Amino acid sequence: MGSAGARANLSHVQPLFHFHLQIFGGLVWILVASSKVPVPILQGWVMFVSVFCFVMSTTLLCLYICGAHGGSSSWVTLDIICQETAALFYLSAAVLEAYFTYSVSTLTDPVGMTIYRENIAAVVFAFVATLMYVIHKVCSLLRWKSS
Repeated sequence: MGSAGARANLSHVQPLFHFHLQIFGGLVWILVASSKVPVPILQGWVMFVSVFCFVMSTTLLCLYICGAHGGSSSWVTLDIICQETAALFYLSAAVLEAYFTYSVSTLTDPVGMTIYRENIAAVVFAFVATLMYVIHKVCSLLRWKSS
């Protein structure tokens, strides 16, 4: 298969990854919003990252579906920059959320265990979202290389 065939295959995969980014990013957003984090700056950063990346991915998905990219190589460059930024943001948010979750793991009361369980779920989905953004970035880099 030539580079045109590889480019066609990777361009069809693009919306599929955006859909997964929406699901996992939305789950992180919901889980962090519902948890009671006593450190406002931590919850603020994680919420900013999840909302920012959710809106950015939704915007890119809508533009991609509408055909705004026009097959331009600058679109692929924009996609790579956005996915790299989102992956770094999500990694930082996931690490901060994991650190906070570790610090509340010593709470043994029922309220503390509820917070702990919600934060465990948020940490898991934050790392999954990070992985999805990294995979998406690698696919975008492959598309960029073939264009």
